[in-house]
Amino acid sequence: MKFPAAAILSLALLGGVSSPALAASQLPRTVLPVLYDITIDPDAKAKTFAGHETLTVDVKQATKTIILNAASLAISSATFDGKKVAFALAPDDQTMTVTLPASANPGKHVLRFAWTGKINDTAAGFFSIDYKNADGSDSRMLATQFEAPDARRFAPMFDEPSFKAKFKLSAVAPAKQTAFSNMPASVTPQKDGRKLFSFAETPVMSSYLLFLGMGDVERKTVMAGKTEIGIITRRGVVDQGDYALASAKRLLTYYNDYFGQPYPLPKLDMIAGPGSSQFFGAMENWGAIFYFEPEVLFDPKRATQSGRERIFTVVAHEMAHQWFGDLVTMRWWDDLWLNEGFASWMENKASSDLNPDWFAKASAVARDREGALGLDATAATHPIIRKVETVDQIGEAFDGITYLKGQAVIGMIESTLGADAFRAGIRSYMAKYKYNNTETDQLWAELEKASGKPVVDSAHDFTLQGGVPLVTMTGATCANGQTQVLLSQGRFGLDALSKKPQTWRVPLTLGLVGGPVMSTIVSGEAPTLVNLAGCGTIVLNRDKGSYMRARYHEAAHAALVRDFTKLELTDQLGTLGDDFALALSGDQDLALYLALLGEVKPDANALELATVSDQLGTIIGVFENTSLEAPVRARTVAFLAPVMERVGFEAKPGESPLVTNLRENVMRRLGVNGDAAVAAAARRYVAALATDPNAIPPSIRGPILATYAANATPAEWDALLTLTRATTNPVVRNGYVQLLGAARDEMLAKRALDLLTAADFTAPQKSGLLKSIAGRHADLAFDYAVAHLDLVNGFLETSTRAGYVAGLGSGSTDPAMPAKILAFAEKNLPAGAQGGAKRTVALMAVRQQLADRTRPAVTAWVK
Repeated sequence: MKFPAAAILSLALLGGVSSPALAASQLPRTVLPVLYDITIDPDAKAKTFAGHETLTVDVKQATKTIILNAASLAISSATFDGKKVAFALAPDDQTMTVTLPASANPGKHVLRFAWTGKINDTAAGFFSIDYKNADGSDSRMLATQFEAPDARRFAPMFDEPSFKAKFKLSAVAPAKQTAFSNMPASVTPQKDGRKLFSFAETPVMSSYLLFLGMGDVERKTVMAGKTEIGIITRRGVVDQGDYALASAKRLLTYYNDYFGQPYPLPKLDMIAGPGSSQFFGAMENWGAIFYFEPEVLFDPKRATQSGRERIFTVVAHEMAHQWFGDLVTMRWWDDLWLNEGFASWMENKASSDLNPDWFAKASAVARDREGALGLDATAATHPIIRKVETVDQIGEAFDGITYLKGQAVIGMIESTLGADAFRAGIRSYMAKYKYNNTETDQLWAELEKASGKPVVDSAHDFTLQGGVPLVTMTGATCANGQTQVLLSQGRFGLDALSKKPQTWRVPLTLGLVGGPVMSTIVSGEAPTLVNLAGCGTIVLNRDKGSYMRARYHEAAHAALVRDFTKLELTDQLGTLGDDFALALSGDQDLALYLALLGEVKPDANALELATVSDQLGTIIGVFENTSLEAPVRARTVAFLAPVMERVGFEAKPGESPLVTNLRENVMRRLGVNGDAAVAAAARRYVAALATDPNAIPPSIRGPILATYAANATPAEWDALLTLTRATTNPVVRNGYVQLLGAARDEMLAKRALDLLTAADFTAPQKSGLLKSIAGRHADLAFDYAVAHLDLVNGFLETSTRAGYVAGLGSGSTDPAMPAKILAFAEKNLPAGAQGGAKRTVALMAVRQQLADRTRPAVTAWVK
């Protein structure tokens, strides 16, 4: 599963996605599924469906009871080996217990069920996506989303990842619609004019990977060897899938080679849904990957370069899951990171190898590495491998630690073992465990065998405990052509709990600028001595492969500043990140970061400038709604204005993708922070949309719209609302709806709240709108949600309810807000579902500590 680009941090704040607090004690393994034969007959208009299944099971030991999962289904009949049997549903546990008249003997048996269910408005189980066609007529697409764990809302199942089985799915569709699933289908006309789609039997797989979709769609295909790759879209936009098709073809060849196992299904479809979700952008259903449209369709009239890169990385992420997650699956949700951390790492590796001009590796240092280290350096962190005991905790496992820290640790291990040895271990792992389930230590074992190097001990340090190691250079001397470096390991943290001492075995590379790289292990406070040939400027954590912060003594840091432009790009980005973070944590004076900042000129590498822009945005966020906000904004505008002058307002032929992305970043930062030139340009461009929907150049469409929305006057907000309601393109409309909540003017935010009862906005649009309002008006949004809780819960996905409302208040600077969030959680959420609210409050406390800690230095800087 891939989250929307802006969602990972919010997921960390909210504690992932969450369901009502339910017991998730694992099902007994006395009975195992072998084959599900399921037929679904949906009524899209009524938003209901009927189903029946024949479930072949293997009884492993004699039993009178069979327990499986079912949720929100009305079961009308159940038989065992052709005879009616009693059954009981337990809604609180989402289970169904079948009671047999006598013990079933070991061996194969057949269960049959019939039921009806609900087609939901939001992405849980079987759900609908409503949209308008180009002519303004209404359409409805149906799709499924089963991770995690919602296959039980579709059919009675053993809905846990270790209960792998085969699936034969059939579905009845209207005459002019198409059904699509994991496997190819044969079509049989029905007497009533409808069509029965009978899909081929799948390989053994986990229930959460099953998929069914249906609608008035188009499909376009390409061949990659023997595999047919398809894109399925609403009518009229299938050609926007050409870029994803071409990317998938390149990626399939790359992955077949990397994993050493050919993709095993006959086809690989990418399904583009025109809606949106509160917590995911794409889902790796085996052979039928579901995406929301912005994550897979490239519209050259509207898409930015960053959007183009985003599509490639999302496709790369979901396709990596076809091996890591689908072919080999975690045994239980404790090891979710095996799926998501690896796929996140693989998306960047594939992007780096296949699109070298994107500098994906360096971008990951600046973006993903920093994101992981920031999330992991607070009391709200947790180990990558976390104990999951409730359904609520399954949802919480989908967070930034799982994705971002997971990929960083995988990258560190590859860096330590070497790319070839690491790949050999992955190939061995895939060959040994294909079609099966695993735990993390089985991966470590294969990597150790392939590399001949120890993996388990260090890997356990980084996966079984939370937190960030801090490696400090305590001394360095040069004599007789040799430099002796003394290093010690502590802990980096942004609050008191995250500074509690811990020990890691940190694999570290270091060297002199322009010199060879040495490797060592740094562990504990006792000094580690490393000898380097020659004398010069020392760089710790060369290429930033290890998961850690680095701190230098005064002379070594001064040398880094002097030679900053001579560093490799990854080291420049990583050093900027370390210095900035050490200032926030109080481990280092902000002046040291500002000294580095002085070496970043307007003509520096675009990634350096984008990194600084993001760091300045962090400072603005820390001091939002305080007396320092305005001067920090002004200082940011002063720093970035020359960069904007360098890159210009519109893309130039042949420019680097990095420059195109920098323009988008800087224009957005300037525009939302009050730069007059960008704000004026935004007003001109948006006014032109009234007569030309493509008036804004694609390369700057995002920042122009964001600038317009943030600075909107009442009349301009009205114009945006009119534009929103006149727009039929569902993707564009979804974006406009969120912009209606982005105004800095509180009066306009209150008008946006009134739209939450509008009949012409969908449930996902309303949830996105309220979250957008909270971005600038946290108190207003939170108070509204508490006062209108039934309304808000009505447009939320079930899996997000436990964290959504608490997250709305996370940006508040009101000292009373943390208590209000905790009071809300205690009153409205079960005890097991309150973790997200507690984490939100913990992170709010961190932000306040950052403000208190850095206020004197920032005050001096802006003066």
